[in-house]
Amino acid sequence: MTQPPMLTWTEDDQVRTARWRSENGAPVPRRVVVADDQTRADDALRLAREGAVLLWRGDFQNARLLLQAMTRRLERASGPRPAAASLTDQFHRHRLAQAQRARLLSAIVMPVEADYGIALRRAPDWRQACAEAYGAPDGLASVVSLRELLGLVGAHEWRKKGVPIAATGGRVHAHYGVFSPVRGEYVDLVAATPLPSGALAFDVGTGTGVLAAVLAQRGVKRIVATDLDDRALACAADNLERLGHAAQVELVKADLFPPGRAPLVVCNPPWLPGKPSSSIEHAIYDPDSRMLKGFLSGLAEHLSPGGQGWLILSDLAEHLGLRSRAQLLEWIAQAGLRVLAIQSIRPRHPKAGDAEDALHAARSAEVTMLWQLVADTAA
Repeated sequence: MTQPPMLTWTEDDQVRTARWRSENGAPVPRRVVVADDQTRADDALRLAREGAVLLWRGDFQNARLLLQAMTRRLERASGPRPAAASLTDQFHRHRLAQAQRARLLSAIVMPVEADYGIALRRAPDWRQACAEAYGAPDGLASVVSLRELLGLVGAHEWRKKGVPIAATGGRVHAHYGVFSPVRGEYVDLVAATPLPSGALAFDVGTGTGVLAAVLAQRGVKRIVATDLDDRALACAADNLERLGHAAQVELVKADLFPPGRAPLVVCNPPWLPGKPSSSIEHAIYDPDSRMLKGFLSGLAEHLSPGGQGWLILSDLAEHLGLRSRAQLLEWIAQAGLRVLAIQSIRPRHPKAGDAEDALHAARSAEVTMLWQLVADTAA
């Protein structure tokens, strides 16, 4: 087994160690400063900018107040956004600012016991949320960013509540690290587009299993759903069991396609080309459009004669200048495919109408599309 990354620091003249946990893959900090209720937000930000992390030994709720104070200072310091040459430039500036802000606000780190308890004054009991995110305790105490802990607790609450998806006949519960289907318009497209067959479908990159559940609800007799992420497969299995579709759907761990051919192959890849900065962003950012290009290039050989591939994709990348429509059409043609039809819908999420959003110009023009693709017999 691979040894987990370990954090080492000196406290009270003793050398101490603990497992370093970071879902975002942040490197083990080289400098650890012990912080408590007397630590001021300005000092915390200064230390964070110097590359240190602040190991919290004070009251837990005071650490949350400190994080809020740091956030307010960063918001005040950001000021008005400077004019950018293009939407692409705005997007890259926005991503850089997000990454810098996240790094600074992740500087407050918490000691977590081997059983995931937090031995600080007024600390909540987050052991169940930690176990859902990290798995069963492995006997090692750890150090975790407070911001990450708040994120996994938020995911724990969302998992309990679930997201109502009418097309599934119930709610979909996203596990930690698995993207929640809050953008319901793409689900509506899959629910409304006429099926080429009700016998068999492949759901490539199933995530929560929401599209497999929609197809099962529509009466598709057998669905093979794939994902490469173990969390996603466990999440999909849980949702399909809850929704009563476990018998119809076979879950397979695979990078893209399962073996064989099907009359319908569905894929909802990450919509933006780019490098994800956290585990959850793998559902949003597709480095070098790897999944999109992989789906297109392998689709024809996994379609039954007369079958359709459904590619669910937003055109936000086009409005941001990250990928052109001409490029997408070229990839489709190179894969020996042609476009049979395109179904489209306007997004309903709040940012689409938020004029204060940094990317409002692109989001307000965004359209979500379902591309019905078939093998080009003339290719």
